[in-house]
Amino acid sequence: MTDFSRLPWYGWRGQVKAASVLNDLPLTGAQIEHLDEWRAQALGEHQLSVESCDNREQDMRQWLQQRIDAEDKRLARLTERIVNAMRGFKEEFKAETVEMDVALAALPEYERMLTGLKGDDLPRFEARFKELLNVNTINEIANFNAQLARERETIKERVDFINQSLQAIDYNPGRYIKLVALPSPDAEIRDFQQDLRACTEGAMTGSADEQYSEAKFLQVKAIIDRFRGREGLSDADRRWTAKVTDVRNWFLFSASERWRADGAEHEHYSDSGGKSGGQKEKLAYTVLAASLAYQFGLEWGAVRSRSFRFVVIDEAFGRGSDESAQYGLRLFQQLNLQLLIVTPLQKIHIIEPFVASVGFVHNEGGRDSRLRCLTIEEYRAQQAERMAGAGAAGDGVMP
Repeated sequence: MTDFSRLPWYGWRGQVKAASVLNDLPLTGAQIEHLDEWRAQALGEHQLSVESCDNREQDMRQWLQQRIDAEDKRLARLTERIVNAMRGFKEEFKAETVEMDVALAALPEYERMLTGLKGDDLPRFEARFKELLNVNTINEIANFNAQLARERETIKERVDFINQSLQAIDYNPGRYIKLVALPSPDAEIRDFQQDLRACTEGAMTGSADEQYSEAKFLQVKAIIDRFRGREGLSDADRRWTAKVTDVRNWFLFSASERWRADGAEHEHYSDSGGKSGGQKEKLAYTVLAASLAYQFGLEWGAVRSRSFRFVVIDEAFGRGSDESAQYGLRLFQQLNLQLLIVTPLQKIHIIEPFVASVGFVHNEGGRDSRLRCLTIEEYRAQQAERMAGAGAAGDGVMP
Protein backbone atom coordinates (compact mmCIF):
# COMPACT_ATOMS: atom_id res chain seq x y z
CA MET A 1 0.00 0.00 0.00
CA THR A 2 1.15 3.55 -0.70
CA ASP A 3 2.09 5.47 2.41
CA PHE A 4 0.37 8.79 1.78
CA SER A 5 1.91 10.29 4.93
CA ARG A 6 5.24 10.51 3.09
CA LEU A 7 3.82 12.98 0.61
CA PRO A 8 4.47 16.34 2.32
CA TRP A 9 1.94 18.27 0.24
CA TYR A 10 -1.01 16.26 1.50
CA GLY A 11 -1.17 17.11 5.15
CA TRP A 12 -3.87 15.61 7.30
CA ARG A 13 -6.69 16.70 4.98
CA GLY A 14 -5.04 15.01 2.05
CA GLN A 15 -4.66 11.83 4.03
CA VAL A 16 -8.33 11.79 4.94
CA LYS A 17 -9.41 12.42 1.34
CA ALA A 18 -7.07 9.75 -0.05
CA ALA A 19 -8.26 7.22 2.52
CA SER A 20 -11.86 7.99 1.60
CA VAL A 21 -11.19 7.39 -2.13
CA LEU A 22 -9.33 4.17 -1.37
CA ASN A 23 -12.10 2.86 0.86
CA ASP A 24 -14.68 3.49 -1.90
CA LEU A 25 -12.82 1.30 -4.44
CA PRO A 26 -14.80 -1.91 -5.40
CA LEU A 27 -11.74 -4.08 -4.70
CA THR A 28 -11.04 -6.63 -2.03
CA GLY A 29 -7.93 -6.61 0.07
CA ALA A 30 -6.55 -9.60 -1.86
CA GLN A 31 -7.06 -7.80 -5.15
CA ILE A 32 -5.28 -4.70 -3.85
CA GLU A 33 -2.37 -6.87 -2.74
CA HIS A 34 -2.18 -8.37 -6.26
CA LEU A 35 -2.17 -4.85 -7.72
CA ASP A 36 0.69 -3.88 -5.39
CA GLU A 37 2.64 -6.97 -6.44
CA TRP A 38 2.06 -6.23 -10.12
CA ARG A 39 3.05 -2.57 -9.58
CA ALA A 40 6.32 -3.71 -8.08
CA GLN A 41 6.89 -6.08 -11.02
CA ALA A 42 5.95 -3.46 -13.58
CA LEU A 43 7.71 -0.40 -12.09
CA GLY A 44 10.39 -1.90 -9.91
CA GLU A 45 11.95 0.25 -7.20
CA HIS A 46 10.65 3.76 -7.64
CA GLN A 47 9.78 6.90 -5.72
CA LEU A 48 6.25 8.01 -6.44
CA SER A 49 5.66 11.74 -6.72
CA VAL A 50 2.88 13.95 -7.93
CA GLU A 51 4.83 14.79 -11.08
CA SER A 52 5.43 11.11 -11.95
CA CYS A 53 1.93 9.76 -11.24
CA ASP A 54 0.68 10.11 -14.82
CA ASN A 55 3.77 8.48 -16.31
CA ARG A 56 3.73 5.67 -13.80
CA GLU A 57 0.02 5.13 -14.51
CA GLN A 58 0.78 4.79 -18.22
CA ASP A 59 3.68 2.43 -17.54
CA MET A 60 1.46 0.31 -15.31
CA ARG A 61 -1.39 0.28 -17.87
CA GLN A 62 1.01 -0.70 -20.68
CA TRP A 63 2.52 -3.50 -18.59
CA LEU A 64 -0.91 -4.86 -17.70
CA GLN A 65 -2.11 -4.66 -21.35
CA GLN A 66 0.96 -6.56 -22.55
CA ARG A 67 0.32 -9.21 -19.93
CA ILE A 68 -3.37 -9.40 -20.91
CA ASP A 69 -2.45 -9.72 -24.62
CA ALA A 70 0.06 -12.46 -23.87
CA GLU A 71 -2.50 -14.32 -21.78
CA ASP A 72 -5.11 -13.97 -24.55
CA LYS A 73 -2.69 -15.46 -27.08
CA ARG A 74 -1.89 -18.32 -24.72
CA LEU A 75 -5.60 -19.02 -24.23
CA ALA A 76 -6.20 -18.86 -28.00
CA ARG A 77 -3.43 -21.41 -28.62
CA LEU A 78 -4.77 -23.63 -25.87
CA THR A 79 -8.30 -23.34 -27.29
CA GLU A 80 -7.03 -24.31 -30.74
CA ARG A 81 -5.23 -27.34 -29.31
CA ILE A 82 -8.36 -28.44 -27.44
CA VAL A 83 -10.59 -28.02 -30.50
CA ASN A 84 -8.12 -29.90 -32.72
CA ALA A 85 -7.97 -32.69 -30.14
CA MET A 86 -11.78 -32.86 -30.15
CA ARG A 87 -11.81 -32.97 -33.95
CA GLY A 88 -9.24 -35.77 -34.02
CA PHE A 89 -11.14 -37.72 -31.37
CA LYS A 90 -14.40 -37.43 -33.32
CA GLU A 91 -12.65 -38.52 -36.53
CA GLU A 92 -11.25 -41.62 -34.84
CA PHE A 93 -14.42 -42.53 -32.96
CA LYS A 94 -17.19 -41.40 -35.31
CA ALA A 95 -19.94 -43.67 -34.04
CA GLU A 96 -19.36 -42.81 -30.37
CA THR A 97 -19.21 -39.03 -30.89
CA VAL A 98 -21.87 -38.48 -33.54
CA GLU A 99 -23.86 -36.15 -31.23
CA MET A 100 -20.84 -34.33 -29.75
CA ASP A 101 -19.73 -30.89 -31.00
CA VAL A 102 -16.24 -29.58 -31.68
CA ALA A 103 -16.30 -26.53 -29.37
CA LEU A 104 -15.22 -25.50 -25.89
CA ALA A 105 -18.86 -25.46 -24.85
CA ALA A 106 -18.91 -29.23 -25.40
CA LEU A 107 -16.12 -29.92 -22.89
CA PRO A 108 -18.55 -31.27 -20.25
CA GLU A 109 -19.66 -33.97 -22.72
CA TYR A 110 -16.08 -35.11 -23.24
CA GLU A 111 -15.48 -35.03 -19.49
CA ARG A 112 -18.54 -37.26 -18.91
CA MET A 113 -17.27 -39.70 -21.53
CA LEU A 114 -13.83 -39.77 -19.89
CA THR A 115 -15.39 -40.38 -16.48
CA GLY A 116 -17.40 -43.28 -17.92
CA LEU A 117 -14.35 -44.80 -19.58
CA LYS A 118 -12.36 -44.57 -16.37
CA GLY A 119 -15.23 -46.10 -14.47
CA ASP A 120 -15.31 -49.07 -16.85
CA ASP A 121 -11.63 -49.70 -16.09
CA LEU A 122 -10.96 -50.59 -19.72
CA PRO A 123 -7.16 -50.31 -19.48
CA ARG A 124 -7.22 -53.44 -17.30
CA PHE A 125 -8.45 -55.41 -20.34
CA GLU A 126 -6.48 -53.53 -23.00
CA ALA A 127 -3.74 -56.10 -23.55
CA ARG A 128 -6.15 -59.01 -23.86
CA PHE A 129 -8.49 -57.00 -26.06
CA LYS A 130 -5.66 -55.99 -28.41
CA GLU A 131 -4.47 -59.58 -28.64
CA LEU A 132 -7.94 -60.88 -29.53
CA LEU A 133 -8.60 -57.98 -31.90
CA ASN A 134 -5.37 -58.42 -33.83
CA VAL A 135 -5.47 -62.22 -33.98
CA ASN A 136 -9.18 -62.55 -34.77
CA THR A 137 -9.12 -59.77 -37.33
CA ILE A 138 -6.17 -61.28 -39.15
CA ASN A 139 -7.82 -64.70 -38.99
CA GLU A 140 -10.98 -63.29 -40.56
CA ILE A 141 -9.07 -61.61 -43.38
CA ALA A 142 -7.24 -64.90 -43.92
CA ASN A 143 -10.59 -66.71 -44.19
CA PHE A 144 -11.78 -64.04 -46.61
CA ASN A 145 -8.66 -64.48 -48.72
CA ALA A 146 -9.15 -68.26 -48.68
CA GLN A 147 -12.77 -67.87 -49.82
CA LEU A 148 -11.70 -65.71 -52.75
CA ALA A 149 -9.03 -68.28 -53.61
CA ARG A 150 -11.67 -71.03 -53.60
CA GLU A 151 -13.87 -69.03 -55.95
CA ARG A 152 -10.89 -68.48 -58.24
CA GLU A 153 -10.22 -72.22 -58.35
CA THR A 154 -13.93 -72.87 -58.99
CA ILE A 155 -13.78 -70.65 -62.07
CA LYS A 156 -10.72 -72.50 -63.33
CA GLU A 157 -12.41 -75.85 -62.74
CA ARG A 158 -15.58 -74.77 -64.57
CA VAL A 159 -13.62 -73.42 -67.51
CA ASP A 160 -11.74 -76.73 -67.71
CA PHE A 161 -15.05 -78.61 -67.52
CA ILE A 162 -16.59 -76.51 -70.30
CA ASN A 163 -13.49 -76.98 -72.44
CA GLN A 164 -13.92 -80.74 -72.26
CA SER A 165 -17.26 -80.43 -74.04
CA LEU A 166 -16.15 -77.69 -76.44
CA GLN A 167 -13.39 -80.00 -77.60
CA ALA A 168 -16.01 -82.52 -78.74
CA ILE A 169 -17.53 -80.01 -81.20
CA ASP A 170 -15.84 -78.87 -84.41
CA TYR A 171 -15.69 -75.08 -84.41
CA ASN A 172 -14.27 -75.38 -87.92
CA PRO A 173 -13.26 -78.55 -89.78
CA GLY A 174 -10.47 -80.15 -87.78
CA ARG A 175 -10.44 -77.39 -85.17
CA TYR A 176 -12.14 -76.72 -81.83
CA ILE A 177 -12.50 -73.80 -79.41
CA LYS A 178 -10.82 -73.66 -76.02
CA LEU A 179 -11.68 -71.00 -73.45
CA VAL A 180 -8.61 -69.39 -71.88
CA ALA A 181 -8.64 -67.70 -68.46
CA LEU A 182 -5.45 -65.73 -67.78
CA PRO A 183 -4.72 -63.58 -64.69
CA SER A 184 -5.95 -60.03 -65.16
CA PRO A 185 -3.20 -57.42 -65.64
CA ASP A 186 -5.36 -54.77 -63.93
CA ALA A 187 -3.19 -52.83 -61.44
CA GLU A 188 -5.94 -52.37 -58.81
CA ILE A 189 -6.70 -56.08 -58.76
CA ARG A 190 -3.02 -57.01 -58.52
CA ASP A 191 -2.46 -54.53 -55.67
CA PHE A 192 -5.51 -55.85 -53.81
CA GLN A 193 -4.29 -59.44 -54.09
CA GLN A 194 -0.85 -58.38 -52.89
CA ASP A 195 -2.31 -56.47 -49.93
CA LEU A 196 -4.35 -59.52 -48.90
CA ARG A 197 -1.25 -61.70 -48.99
CA ALA A 198 0.71 -59.11 -46.99
CA CYS A 199 -1.97 -59.14 -44.26
CA THR A 200 -1.65 -62.88 -43.68
CA GLU A 201 1.95 -63.73 -44.52
CA GLY A 202 3.62 -64.86 -41.30
CA ALA A 203 0.64 -63.77 -39.20
CA MET A 204 -0.49 -67.31 -38.41
CA THR A 205 2.74 -68.26 -36.65
CA GLY A 206 1.56 -66.72 -33.38
CA SER A 207 4.29 -64.08 -33.13
CA ALA A 208 4.36 -62.37 -29.74
CA ASP A 209 5.89 -59.22 -31.20
CA GLU A 210 3.35 -56.51 -30.39
CA GLN A 211 4.66 -54.12 -33.04
CA TYR A 212 4.45 -56.89 -35.64
CA SER A 213 0.83 -57.66 -34.73
CA GLU A 214 -0.04 -53.97 -34.72
CA ALA A 215 1.46 -53.55 -38.19
CA LYS A 216 -0.60 -56.48 -39.48
CA PHE A 217 -3.74 -55.02 -37.93
CA LEU A 218 -3.12 -51.66 -39.61
CA GLN A 219 -2.74 -53.42 -42.97
CA VAL A 220 -6.10 -55.08 -42.45
CA LYS A 221 -7.65 -51.80 -41.31
CA ALA A 222 -6.55 -50.05 -44.51
CA ILE A 223 -8.44 -52.64 -46.59
CA ILE A 224 -11.55 -52.59 -44.39
CA ASP A 225 -11.64 -48.78 -44.46
CA ARG A 226 -11.86 -48.92 -48.26
CA PHE A 227 -14.58 -51.58 -48.05
CA ARG A 228 -16.59 -49.32 -45.74
CA GLY A 229 -15.92 -46.21 -47.83
CA ARG A 230 -13.58 -43.45 -46.73
CA GLU A 231 -14.85 -39.94 -46.17
CA GLY A 232 -15.03 -38.09 -49.45
CA LEU A 233 -14.18 -41.25 -51.43
CA SER A 234 -17.22 -43.41 -50.75
CA ASP A 235 -18.30 -43.68 -54.41
CA ALA A 236 -14.81 -44.51 -55.65
CA ASP A 237 -14.31 -47.02 -52.84
CA ARG A 238 -17.66 -48.66 -53.58
CA ARG A 239 -16.68 -49.15 -57.24
CA TRP A 240 -13.26 -50.41 -56.19
CA THR A 241 -14.78 -52.91 -53.75
CA ALA A 242 -17.20 -54.28 -56.35
CA LYS A 243 -14.37 -54.64 -58.80
CA VAL A 244 -11.67 -56.31 -56.70
CA THR A 245 -13.95 -58.68 -54.75
CA ASP A 246 -15.65 -60.07 -57.87
CA VAL A 247 -13.28 -62.91 -58.68
CA ARG A 248 -14.48 -62.99 -62.28
CA ASN A 249 -12.61 -59.71 -62.72
CA TRP A 250 -9.42 -61.48 -61.70
CA PHE A 251 -9.34 -63.16 -65.09
CA LEU A 252 -8.94 -62.04 -68.67
CA PHE A 253 -11.08 -64.40 -70.73
CA SER A 254 -10.45 -65.21 -74.38
CA ALA A 255 -11.00 -68.01 -76.87
CA SER A 256 -8.34 -70.04 -78.62
CA GLU A 257 -9.10 -71.92 -81.84
CA ARG A 258 -6.86 -75.01 -81.97
CA TRP A 259 -6.10 -77.86 -84.30
CA ARG A 260 -7.54 -81.12 -83.15
CA ALA A 261 -4.55 -83.07 -84.47
CA ASP A 262 -1.86 -81.59 -82.22
CA GLY A 263 -3.57 -78.90 -80.11
CA ALA A 264 -1.58 -76.11 -81.73
CA GLU A 265 -3.26 -72.72 -81.79
CA HIS A 266 -4.70 -71.62 -85.11
CA GLU A 267 -6.13 -68.27 -83.98
CA HIS A 268 -6.68 -66.39 -80.74
CA TYR A 269 -9.86 -64.36 -80.09
CA SER A 270 -9.68 -61.65 -77.44
CA ASP A 271 -12.76 -60.05 -79.06
CA SER A 272 -14.74 -60.31 -82.29
CA GLY A 273 -13.20 -57.29 -83.99
CA GLY A 274 -12.22 -57.82 -87.60
CA LYS A 275 -14.21 -61.06 -87.96
CA SER A 276 -16.87 -61.85 -90.53
CA GLY A 277 -20.54 -62.06 -89.59
CA GLY A 278 -20.50 -65.86 -89.49
CA GLN A 279 -17.34 -65.94 -87.36
CA LYS A 280 -18.80 -63.43 -84.94
CA GLU A 281 -21.99 -65.51 -84.65
CA LYS A 282 -20.14 -68.72 -83.97
CA LEU A 283 -17.96 -67.03 -81.36
CA ALA A 284 -21.04 -65.44 -79.78
CA TYR A 285 -22.81 -68.83 -79.59
CA THR A 286 -19.73 -70.33 -77.98
CA VAL A 287 -19.55 -67.60 -75.33
CA LEU A 288 -23.32 -67.81 -74.74
CA ALA A 289 -23.25 -71.58 -74.26
CA ALA A 290 -20.21 -71.33 -71.97
CA SER A 291 -21.89 -68.56 -69.95
CA LEU A 292 -25.06 -70.62 -69.45
CA ALA A 293 -23.05 -73.61 -68.37
CA TYR A 294 -20.97 -71.52 -65.95
CA GLN A 295 -23.84 -69.47 -64.50
CA PHE A 296 -26.17 -72.39 -63.79
CA GLY A 297 -23.63 -75.15 -63.30
CA LEU A 298 -25.01 -77.16 -66.22
CA GLU A 299 -23.53 -80.55 -67.00
CA TRP A 300 -22.73 -80.95 -70.66
CA GLY A 301 -24.48 -83.95 -72.19
CA ALA A 302 -26.36 -84.83 -68.99
CA VAL A 303 -29.74 -86.46 -69.70
CA ARG A 304 -31.29 -85.96 -66.27
CA SER A 305 -30.82 -82.80 -64.27
CA ARG A 306 -32.73 -80.72 -61.73
CA SER A 307 -31.55 -77.46 -63.31
CA PHE A 308 -33.96 -75.18 -65.20
CA ARG A 309 -33.03 -75.22 -68.89
CA PHE A 310 -35.72 -73.25 -70.76
CA VAL A 311 -34.30 -70.62 -73.15
CA VAL A 312 -36.18 -68.30 -75.54
CA ILE A 313 -34.30 -67.13 -78.64
CA ASP A 314 -36.15 -64.39 -80.53
CA GLU A 315 -35.46 -63.54 -84.20
CA ALA A 316 -33.01 -66.41 -84.22
CA PHE A 317 -30.71 -67.15 -87.17
CA GLY A 318 -32.50 -64.62 -89.39
CA ARG A 319 -29.36 -63.02 -90.79
CA GLY A 320 -26.71 -65.57 -89.92
CA SER A 321 -25.27 -68.32 -92.04
CA ASP A 322 -26.67 -71.85 -91.93
CA GLU A 323 -23.32 -73.13 -90.74
CA SER A 324 -23.11 -70.82 -87.71
CA ALA A 325 -26.76 -71.49 -86.83
CA GLN A 326 -26.22 -75.26 -86.90
CA TYR A 327 -23.10 -74.83 -84.77
CA GLY A 328 -25.03 -72.85 -82.15
CA LEU A 329 -27.87 -75.37 -82.06
CA ARG A 330 -25.43 -78.23 -81.53
CA LEU A 331 -23.96 -76.35 -78.57
CA PHE A 332 -27.41 -75.82 -77.04
CA GLN A 333 -28.20 -79.49 -77.65
CA GLN A 334 -25.08 -80.43 -75.70
CA LEU A 335 -26.48 -78.45 -72.78
CA ASN A 336 -29.86 -80.22 -73.07
CA LEU A 337 -31.57 -76.84 -73.17
CA GLN A 338 -35.30 -76.65 -73.85
CA LEU A 339 -35.48 -74.09 -76.64
CA LEU A 340 -38.30 -71.84 -77.83
CA ILE A 341 -37.01 -70.47 -81.14
CA VAL A 342 -38.72 -67.60 -82.96
CA THR A 343 -37.41 -67.52 -86.52
CA PRO A 344 -38.47 -66.64 -90.09
CA LEU A 345 -39.96 -69.44 -92.20
CA GLN A 346 -36.93 -69.66 -94.43
CA LYS A 347 -34.87 -70.99 -91.50
CA ILE A 348 -37.18 -73.87 -90.64
CA HIS A 349 -34.89 -76.37 -92.34
CA ILE A 350 -32.04 -75.25 -90.02
CA ILE A 351 -33.86 -75.80 -86.73
CA GLU A 352 -35.88 -78.83 -87.83
CA PRO A 353 -33.33 -81.45 -86.66
CA PHE A 354 -33.19 -79.85 -83.20
CA VAL A 355 -36.87 -79.30 -82.27
CA ALA A 356 -39.77 -81.57 -81.29
CA SER A 357 -42.65 -79.34 -82.45
CA VAL A 358 -43.34 -76.25 -84.50
CA GLY A 359 -45.92 -73.50 -84.30
CA PHE A 360 -46.88 -71.44 -87.35
CA VAL A 361 -48.20 -67.93 -86.77
CA HIS A 362 -50.22 -66.29 -89.55
CA ASN A 363 -51.75 -62.83 -89.44
CA GLU A 364 -54.00 -62.03 -92.40
CA GLY A 365 -54.00 -58.29 -93.03
CA GLY A 366 -52.52 -57.61 -89.59
CA ARG A 367 -55.91 -58.05 -87.84
CA ASP A 368 -56.37 -61.74 -87.17
CA SER A 369 -53.51 -63.82 -85.76
CA ARG A 370 -53.69 -67.58 -85.98
CA LEU A 371 -51.43 -70.24 -84.51
CA ARG A 372 -51.09 -73.79 -85.76
CA CYS A 373 -49.07 -76.29 -83.67
CA LEU A 374 -47.60 -79.51 -85.07
CA THR A 375 -45.19 -82.09 -83.82
CA ILE A 376 -42.09 -82.36 -85.93
CA GLU A 377 -43.36 -85.74 -87.21
CA GLU A 378 -46.67 -84.19 -88.27
CA TYR A 379 -44.85 -81.32 -89.92
CA ARG A 380 -42.62 -83.68 -91.91
CA ALA A 381 -45.58 -85.84 -92.98
CA GLN A 382 -47.56 -82.85 -94.20
CA GLN A 383 -44.52 -81.49 -95.99
CA ALA A 384 -44.10 -84.82 -97.77
CA GLU A 385 -47.78 -84.82 -98.79
CA ARG A 386 -47.52 -81.26 -100.15
CA MET A 387 -44.40 -82.10 -102.11
CA ALA A 388 -45.97 -85.25 -103.54
CA GLY A 389 -49.19 -83.45 -104.43
CA ALA A 390 -47.51 -80.46 -105.99
CA GLY A 391 -44.89 -82.51 -107.76
CA ALA A 392 -42.29 -79.95 -106.74
CA ALA A 393 -40.09 -79.04 -103.84
CA GLY A 394 -41.91 -77.45 -100.90
CA ASP A 395 -41.13 -73.95 -99.83
CA GLY A 396 -41.64 -74.64 -96.13
CA VAL A 397 -44.84 -72.58 -95.88
CA MET A 398 -47.63 -74.45 -94.12
CA PRO A 399 -51.32 -73.87 -94.97
